[in-house]
Amino acid sequence: MQLTLWTYEGPPHIGAMRVAAAMRGLHYVLHAPQGDTYADLLFTMIERHGARPPVTYTTFQARDLGSDTAEIFKQAVAAAYGRFRPQAMIVGASCTAELLQDDPAGLSRALGLPIPVIPLELPAYQKKENWGASETFYRLVRTLAGPRTDAPRIQASCNILGPTSLGFRHRDDLREVRGLLGELGIAVNVVAPLGATPADLGRLGNAAFNVVLYPEVARSAAQWLERTHAQPFVETTPIGVKGTTAFIEAVAALAGVDPAPVLDGEGSRLPWYSRSVDSTYLTGKRVFVFGDATHAVAAARVATKEIGFSLVGLGTYSREFAREVRTEAAAHGIEALVTDDYLAVEAAISAAQPELVLGTQMERHVAKRLGIPCAVISAPMHVQDVPARHAPQMGFEGANVLFDTFVHPLMMGLEEHLLAMFRDDPEFHDGVAPSHLGGRPREEAGTVIAAAPVTSTAPVVWSIEAERELKKVPFFVRGKARHNTERFARERALPLITVETLYDAKAHFSR
Repeated sequence: MQLTLWTYEGPPHIGAMRVAAAMRGLHYVLHAPQGDTYADLLFTMIERHGARPPVTYTTFQARDLGSDTAEIFKQAVAAAYGRFRPQAMIVGASCTAELLQDDPAGLSRALGLPIPVIPLELPAYQKKENWGASETFYRLVRTLAGPRTDAPRIQASCNILGPTSLGFRHRDDLREVRGLLGELGIAVNVVAPLGATPADLGRLGNAAFNVVLYPEVARSAAQWLERTHAQPFVETTPIGVKGTTAFIEAVAALAGVDPAPVLDGEGSRLPWYSRSVDSTYLTGKRVFVFGDATHAVAAARVATKEIGFSLVGLGTYSREFAREVRTEAAAHGIEALVTDDYLAVEAAISAAQPELVLGTQMERHVAKRLGIPCAVISAPMHVQDVPARHAPQMGFEGANVLFDTFVHPLMMGLEEHLLAMFRDDPEFHDGVAPSHLGGRPREEAGTVIAAAPVTSTAPVVWSIEAERELKKVPFFVRGKARHNTERFARERALPLITVETLYDAKAHFSR
């Protein structure tokens, strides 16, 4: 048994909650013990919703386990309907309540409510959050979309499927995609789940085709609509200039419109930026990418084909989409990493020695420990990755955002320039404490500084002079220089890393 310290995805009922919180007129009754209501914090603190999610918890306690917890659930469903009067409800159990086997589906049917009540079977010990969101949306669409009709459809019309609450930049991506479709003259019939009502789902069949922005959430629903409503769907991800161009061509072909006016427009500044920036900062930089499948694959393509990075690692925690990620990794001549163990990801990053990490909030922490620049491109995320400003990843403006996101961690900022300029200044050098603390020199005890081992359990020590010399190496490759020097010293059983060792290692690895 392995102790789980941190996970990339929550249990599947969190995915269901993301769908419920995204919609209007839908209420979620969750059979859960007291203490399982922590999920509200995800929306009110990270995404900063103005209202708590539309979720009612049964919040049974330990003393209730000896009585009738099923009755508690029935009372919660009836009370939620009486208070909120939703158009539809979804019901299910949290991972803890699942063990009670109270059958939320049967209990809710017994109440005979005058609205659709959709039960969710979300196996918490086999599946996770994105699967839960996908299954919830699929069940809602299958129940509410209604039968196929023979009514004529406008060819240049579509539904946008996939955006949810707590999705990585979903709000901003949706704005960009709607703008692109509007420029093409394609009408948007329904956007779901984000902003949709149960009644809106009943109108899904009126569109000619579907646009799937996030397959992790909407692929299953789109496949069902294709089978039952004869609606084809576009799953091309409009991330990066090339991805956005391919998306525009794909939707234009289905809608029967000319994409040229949009493709000939202003577009993105990313290609010009990539050509104009000093190649020292971009060309051939080693990058490691990890995240959900959609964002990881798209980031790898943008990094290599549009900016000029070299891909040394690609992985995902989305096991349901492992095939797509493995195919993309093989196209770059590497093997994909498919895991939800962040310690395995950390080990892979350490072994690959990239100069930039594009990942999740967890890779941000890993990269910080390893001294490697990092940019977050996928959930799980921190509140700082949900900016108040418009910051999409999709569309041409999203490509501009991606350029800034990928390149800025690598470019030496003003602070680094100033540190280099004043490194030997008697007042501002590294050994002086901040001026508000008196500016007295820091004490340097001893003659050596121990460094944490990277690839071996053997002790590694650096002389103070060598540590000072290492600080002259640009920050974005300093971690790699330290790693290579320590490896060089271990291979030669050197007891102390000196300035000479540092430069010998540099010469050795430069051959």
